[in-house]
Amino acid sequence: LLTWCGLSGKSFIPLLSSFACAVPAIMATRSIEDRHDRLTTILVAPLMSCSARLPVYIIFIAAFIPDRPLLGTFLGLQGFTLFAMYSIGILVAIPVAWLLKKTLLKSEASPLLLELPSYKWPNPRTISLKVYQNSKNFVLRAGSIILATTIFMWALAYFPRSAALLEHYEQQRVQVINTTPAGAREQALKAVDQAEAAALLQQSFLGQAGHMIEPAVQPLGWDWRIGMATLAAFPAREVVISVLGTVFSLGSDHDETSEDLLHALQGAVWPDGTPVFTVPSALSIMVFFALCAQCMSTLA
Repeated sequence: LLTWCGLSGKSFIPLLSSFACAVPAIMATRSIEDRHDRLTTILVAPLMSCSARLPVYIIFIAAFIPDRPLLGTFLGLQGFTLFAMYSIGILVAIPVAWLLKKTLLKSEASPLLLELPSYKWPNPRTISLKVYQNSKNFVLRAGSIILATTIFMWALAYFPRSAALLEHYEQQRVQVINTTPAGAREQALKAVDQAEAAALLQQSFLGQAGHMIEPAVQPLGWDWRIGMATLAAFPAREVVISVLGTVFSLGSDHDETSEDLLHALQGAVWPDGTPVFTVPSALSIMVFFALCAQCMSTLA
C-alpha cells in the first residue's frame, strides 16, 4: 500500500507514531535509508492527527455536532465526525506523498528489507550513551528554536500592558471588596481577574493580530478570537482551548471537557447577533487543525 504512493514499508512506523506526536515520528525516519523516502515521510507525517489535536476535536464536536445515531447503536454522528477528522489526514497524505515522489523527490520506491540479526542483551552503558547523545543533539538543535519561539509567543500575548486598563480593574477589585458579602467575595474577585485577563489578551499584540487577520478568516466563519487562538496555538495545538477560555472570560484553566467553555462557544455571536459558530464553521476549524502543521516543535 505504501509502495503504491511512493513510500516504503519503513515509513509505516513513523506514520503510525505521528498519531501520538509528529516529533518522535520525524526522528524515527532516520531508519529509512533512501533520502527521498525519508524526506517524503517527514513532510507527510504532520498530516496524521496527533494527540494534541484531540482536545480541539472534542470541544467542537461536543458543542456543534448533534449527538444522534448514524448507523443505529454501532456509530453515532459525533463518533463518525471524530473518525473523519483522523481519516482526512490519511486521505490527503496519500496524494501528497505520491506527488512529492513524482516531482521534487522523484525516486524509485525502495523494497522493504529487514535484517534479523542474532539478538543479544543490550549493554546499559551503550544505551545510556546513545540516549544522552541523541537527547543532547535534540536539545541543542531544536530546543533553542523552541525556547526562543515560546518566549516570543508569550511576549506577543503579554504586551503591551495598558496602565489605564490595569487601573480600571484594580478599582473594580476595590469596589468588590468594599461592597460584596464575604461569602461571595472570592468568586466576584475571580470574575474580575478573568475579565481583566480577557481584556489584556484582546489588547495584546496577539489580540491585535487576531483583529488584523479577521477579514481573511471571516469567510471561513471565524471571528478574531478563533484567528488569534490559532496563532497562539503555534507553540502547541492544544493551547487553543486555554486561549479560548481566557478570551471568553472563563480563565485559562478550562479544558475540552469544560461545560462553561462549551456553552460560551455555543453562545458566541457576531455584532449583528448571529451565531459565530455553526456546524460548517466548526467543521472548518477542525479540518484546519487536521491539516495545518503549525506545531512549533514539529517544524523545528
